[in-house]
Formats: sequence, structure tokens, C-alpha cells
Amino acid sequence: MAARTGYDGVEVMVLGDPATQNPDTLTSLADKYNTPILSIHAPTLLVSQRVWGTNDPWEKIDRSIDLAHAVGTNTVVLHPPFRWQREYAREFAEGVAAREASTGAILAVENMFPWRAGSVWMQVYRPGWNPVDFEYAHVTLDFSHAAIAHDDVMAMKKQLGTRLHHIHLGDGTGSFMDEHLVPGRGNMPIADFLADLGQTGWDGVIATEVSTRKATDAQREKDLRETVEFARTHLRRGAQRNGLQD
Repeated sequence: MAARTGYDGVEVMVLGDPATQNPDTLTSLADKYNTPILSIHAPTLLVSQRVWGTNDPWEKIDRSIDLAHAVGTNTVVLHPPFRWQREYAREFAEGVAAREASTGAILAVENMFPWRAGSVWMQVYRPGWNPVDFEYAHVTLDFSHAAIAHDDVMAMKKQLGTRLHHIHLGDGTGSFMDEHLVPGRGNMPIADFLADLGQTGWDGVIATEVSTRKATDAQREKDLRETVEFARTHLRRGAQRNGLQD
């Protein structure tokens, strides 16, 4: 699907499916479809707490780093700790930095969001849900998550500077749901954000994260094509401001 819809590669999220955990399987699939693996998403989600038969978050991150290197990438995306993971949260920033230094991997910490119940906002991530506020060397920016948090992504981009390493591309309307809409179907300023990146010659990875679970096969393919074309259009628009190559 990724190759057919015009993508340069894929991000693999490590989940309970054994295929997502096995470097030989992943490499074989990447070769078969001529679609390189550009990043690995560590199993640090609520639904992946027991992946690899362990709830030790550092073991899962270490295994994700090994998996990334085995399939030919050095980028690992990870979420910040949950507040009940107290010890892990206390050592998270230092542990991320130490692993980057010792393995050469890039651990790109993703922005999350406060959980909401009616009018009540709950902080469930430690040391915080917004990586802009912390000294992580590399950050993943997810537009859908930023929409839930009502974050100003243009300001985030400016604050992050060269720490912005990776993007999860999907839109949102600011509801309490993690919508992951096709870009342009929400209200985030994604077009201008991407144009600014194109103007600077930013060379990170943009990974599509749009929800297609309820879509037909034809609609899913259409949505994926629309998303990659949206990204390329606006990156190119920015590059043309400076006469840069796209």
C-alpha cells in the first residue's frame, strides 16, 4: 500500500503482532515491496505495555533501538512515561540522552496531550506531555496530539528549532478525541508549517498517521495518496521561496 500510494518508506509501530517485532520479517517485507523502514515506534503506548513479554519500559526501548539498527534506521519514536511509571519517569530524560550517546540512535520523544473528562484536564504523562518544555535532543511532533492539547504548532516549531526531528502527519479539530484526520480536514495550520520547513531545507521524516479503520479499501488508498500529496505540495511551496530543490 505504501509503495502503491507514493510513499518513500514506512514507520513501523511495534505492537503485539510478531511481524512488527522481528527484524528478519520486516527486512524481508521492505525488500519485497521496495519500501525502506525509516523509523521504529517503540511500544510505549497504553495498549502495548506487555509487548515483548515485559512491562519494563527501558527493555522495550533498548529492544526497539536494536530493531531499528537491524532494519537499517536509527530513528526510534517514543512517548513520555505515564505518571504511574514513577521510577521510569524520574530517569527518563537522562536515560534517553544516555542511550543516544551510547548507541548512536536518535530517540525522538513525541508530544502527547492532557487527557480530558468533560471540563477536567488531567496530566497523565511525566515529566510532562509536551517535549518542547524539556531538553530532549530530538522531538517528534504529532499534529493530532497538538490539536487535542490546543497547542500552537507554529510556536512549537520555532521553540524546537533543530530539535524537531520527526513529524506525525494528521489533522485535528481540537476535540478531546485523537482524530488523526487527513491534513486539511481539521483546523491545524499544517500547510504553512510544512511550507516553513520546506523553506529551511528541513530533512527529517514525515510519517503519515491518519485514521482509516472505517474506510473502504478504495477510500483508504485515496486518503493515503491525498496525505502524501498534501505534504509534498506544501514542502515544495516552501522550498520554492528560496529556490531550493524539493
